[in-house]
Amino acid sequence: MQQVNLFQFSGPVAGVDEAGRGPLAGPVVAAAVILNPDRPIDGLDDSKKLSAARRNALREEIMHNAASWSVAWADPAEIDAINILAATMLAMRRAILGLSVTPGGVQVDGNRLPNLCFHGRILAGEAVVGGDSCVPAISAASIIAKTTRDRIMIEMDALYPDYGFARHKGYGTELHRARLREHGPCEQHRQSFAPVRLAG
Repeated sequence: MQQVNLFQFSGPVAGVDEAGRGPLAGPVVAAAVILNPDRPIDGLDDSKKLSAARRNALREEIMHNAASWSVAWADPAEIDAINILAATMLAMRRAILGLSVTPGGVQVDGNRLPNLCFHGRILAGEAVVGGDSCVPAISAASIIAKTTRDRIMIEMDALYPDYGFARHKGYGTELHRARLREHGPCEQHRQSFAPVRLAG
């Protein structure tokens, strides 16, 4: 991976990314990761470019070797109440707040930053478009967020077996839309999303 350092921070830098903005069901999940320079992790990349097996293997490495990591989410009710963008920013803020090490700054995948004011102090922040492919800490965060969300959706499949959550993870696949039409939405569906509203 070609490492990108577009901004100078004082202190450790947390990479932040999310998973699950597009699905019709389940939470939007965000992760924040501060890598340990003394324990590098090979193979970090955008989680979408990795196989499920590779993501899960890297998840264990990140959790074991990172200086600090945190994962958080906003649930479907919050998404419906404040909209998906605001819920994504909220989940990112929660993930940053959950770090055991206070970062000197954060690098966030995309073109927006969450509220970075914590306890009266504003953290330095940088939005990096495509950061999950070129900033290792953001890649690590994308892996933690994606694998965590996948596990949540597999657990939901056991609770709501009519929808096939373990197969499509809540995304609007043909199978999922068919099950929505057949059974109507459940409490894990995002009622503010048009396909769910129409199925209700």
